[in-house]
Amino acid sequence: QEQFVESGGDLVQPGGSLRLSCAASGFAFSLFNSGWYRQAPGKERELVATINTSGRIPSYPASVKGRFTISRDNARNTMYLQLNSLKLEDTAVYYCNRVPPFPNSWGQGTQVTVSS
Repeated sequence: QEQFVESGGDLVQPGGSLRLSCAASGFAFSLFNSGWYRQAPGKERELVATINTSGRIPSYPASVKGRFTISRDNARNTMYLQLNSLKLEDTAVYYCNRVPPFPNSWGQGTQVTVSS
């Protein structure tokens, strides 16, 4: 079965950094575009980073561009998200999935909390 397991979230001060990891399994990870999503309480899940199959073409919305960096290692079926210059509004549960996502494969996510 297709699944994703996220890790690396933590409590961090504004301006700090974190590196999130995503372990994918149960499907041909290298054949699909993938990305990171986040969801804050009371808000819909939003896409914050996308990367193509080869890992050569990342894409970000304006809210995180210049601060977040997505990467993938197809040999390890793993994806990463480097979060720099974190802001209070980055607080959310972060998830990984295909882009577009497979609805039945959402993991538990990893909590990122930015607080002073």
